Amino acid sequence: MKINKTQNIDIEGSQIILVKENAKLDEFIKDPAELAYVSKRLAGEKNVAILNRLERVLLYRNLEKEDVPLSIRLENARKAGFEMHSMLMDHDVASVTVINGGVDQEVCVAFAEGVALTNYQFLKYLSEDRSKKYSLHEMSLYDEGLSDDHVKKLENLVQAVYLTRDLVNEPLSYLTAMQLSAEIEKMGKDSGFSVEVFNKLKIETLKMGGLLAVNKGSIDPPTFSILTWKPKNAVNDRPIVLVGKGVVYDTGGLSLKPTHDSMDYMKCDMGGAAAVAGAFYAVAKNELPVWIVGLIPATDNRPDGNAYVPGDVITMYDGSTVEVLNTDAEGRMILADALSYAKQYDPELVIELSTLTGSAHMAIDKFGMVGMGNASREVMENLKASGEYTSERVAEFPFWDEYKEQLKSDIADLKNIGGKYAGAITAGKFLEHFTDYPYVHLDIAGPSFNKAPFNYRGKGGSGVGVRILYNFFLDRSL
Repeated sequence: MKINKTQNIDIEGSQIILVKENAKLDEFIKDPAELAYVSKRLAGEKNVAILNRLERVLLYRNLEKEDVPLSIRLENARKAGFEMHSMLMDHDVASVTVINGGVDQEVCVAFAEGVALTNYQFLKYLSEDRSKKYSLHEMSLYDEGLSDDHVKKLENLVQAVYLTRDLVNEPLSYLTAMQLSAEIEKMGKDSGFSVEVFNKLKIETLKMGGLLAVNKGSIDPPTFSILTWKPKNAVNDRPIVLVGKGVVYDTGGLSLKPTHDSMDYMKCDMGGAAAVAGAFYAVAKNELPVWIVGLIPATDNRPDGNAYVPGDVITMYDGSTVEVLNTDAEGRMILADALSYAKQYDPELVIELSTLTGSAHMAIDKFGMVGMGNASREVMENLKASGEYTSERVAEFPFWDEYKEQLKSDIADLKNIGGKYAGAITAGKFLEHFTDYPYVHLDIAGPSFNKAPFNYRGKGGSGVGVRILYNFFLDRSL
């Protein structure tokens, strides 16, 4: 979707005028009858007034209440953009100008973001009925204080979310581990970050036992992608490393999942990898002065004849031994190797994203991600603040060492699952074993994929993770 800035408030075409409650509308409406209609409607319980002038539609929207926190006003604006999108589609609007009629600039931008994110569709495999395609393809913003660069960066961020959603929505029939790496390489060429891909032989040479174990049941080889964005003006002397789970499809392995409401949407199990790639795209495209490295181990998890089995003991990349008691706890196996590999970068911080546990999903549903880690309070609070700002919120769970007790094994250094309780936390403690640096684990199992439409986040892949990480890096670069 094209997003640009306009300097002309009097341009022809459809418009959305964003105003506060009790705003004076005579600047925008000259006809007394129309002014009376819109004023009366917005003064009542309705937040929207529509003037349909045949070839153009004018929509007026009450947008913000000043007595609520900024983060809530921004999210309300995004949701308002989602609601207005359906009105635009009802009138077959192809291009629209969003005019700031007196609201805060951040609120105006958030509204535009909500419209743009709602406009995403994944229609690649539809062969006939193209009538489902949205008519809207261009949005212009009118706000005197808004720079062309700001609008361009918004467009790039929206595109990053689109690309992330595309990756999550692709089926395994197309998006194997090798194809995932190829898609990430395309994103790197388009935005400016570099990508190095390790093939199976290189992974075997490195003895990444966790990744190789999960891949044993697959006929497709694994990959390990290294993403790098290191601008000359980077504000950090040591990199921040992002690690993303790239299980392109998860059957559960020999610990087979039930099909209905479990395995049937497991193409999304690489949502962490997609979020890392999307964040890199946004950071590089907008040239943020931060040095970041991305590590993405990728494979599918299938129950073929040579698949790893419950009871196996796997030697990991760092030399640790892991007793496998559940082959459906595969994400932590491949992430462990990536977290160990990250040590060589002497990172300032490592943030790992993964669709890791049903426990996290059950705990907070789709309304946020579960976060935990051993990073400083400043890092955790900054990350949570970015989550509030973007409404990709982080519910911080405790990370007490007592949870390690559930991972003790009689025959290996640790086992790959804990007990009946606190499964999201024991998964995080398992991963912490492979770190020696400040570490944050973000479990995005709940919000990464929507089985039903969910406001501007849509249906299918939501692209969660991209916007919180981008905002975190934007703040870090100031």
